[in-house]
Amino acid sequence: MQRYITIRILQSLLALWVMSLIVFSLARITGDPMDALLPMEADPEEYARIAQHWGLDQPLHVQYWVFISKAVQGDFGDSMKWQGYTAMGLVLTRLPATLELAGIAIVISVVLALPIGVLSAVKKDTPLDSLGKIVALLGQSLPSFWLGIVLMWIFAVMLGWVPTSGRGGVERLILPAVSLGWFQVAVIMRLVRSSMLDVLDSEFVKLTRIKGLAEWKVVWKHCLRNAAIVPLTYFAINATVLVTGSVVIESVFAWPGTGRLAVEAVQARDFQVVQCIVIVFSAVFLSANLLVDILYAYLDPRIRYG
Repeated sequence: MQRYITIRILQSLLALWVMSLIVFSLARITGDPMDALLPMEADPEEYARIAQHWGLDQPLHVQYWVFISKAVQGDFGDSMKWQGYTAMGLVLTRLPATLELAGIAIVISVVLALPIGVLSAVKKDTPLDSLGKIVALLGQSLPSFWLGIVLMWIFAVMLGWVPTSGRGGVERLILPAVSLGWFQVAVIMRLVRSSMLDVLDSEFVKLTRIKGLAEWKVVWKHCLRNAAIVPLTYFAINATVLVTGSVVIESVFAWPGTGRLAVEAVQARDFQVVQCIVIVFSAVFLSANLLVDILYAYLDPRIRYG
């Protein structure tokens, strides 16, 4: 057990280091940040002074060493675009908005997917099951940004029920949360349906029915409890996916979260902020995967490295 956990932790750290190399390299492919920091008429002396201030006059391997040595201490440097803010400070400032959006999206996905998945399994091969399959197909086929634009056009532009963008009350949260969580509705619904079908054919369910237990108790109390293992496993990863995958939706709805911050930082060629966002999101995702793997090891002793 201890060896398995140690190896998984080392693998996660290795993946995080590789991710730091990738984001460091890709951030510099986007172009020279000096073009965004200085006007076109800047003289060579000013160019050299600013480059020295940000360490951009150093070789790439030196820049990477400075970046990674400070990153392990949680210091990703100062923002190039947002003067007076550190990269980590900006991420922490925008993070609550992203967590709020992801949290509501998770609630919406579970509230919609759970009953649809259960009813599709109970009413297998009926029109209700076909409707559930259509919902799953649309959820996994429609791009989230396209769905967001369509919802905005219908409910904000045509009907005028909700605002088109920005953060505020519940009315500003509904459309982006539905757009972000719709894909997860399809995934969770399919997992619940598949797990419920397996449980419904089990012997203990047949026994409960023979004993005369009410059908709703059989389905919602006994079957769902045993069928929830696989969806709950996905749910742990789903939460991090919603947090890290909100870039497009936040841009569509002008939601002031870390996803929109990432887009703005890339456009401004703000290396520090881009690197900070990617590393933080990668750490969150890897930590969730690591936690699930460790829980698996405790629940199933067969999971070991040889």
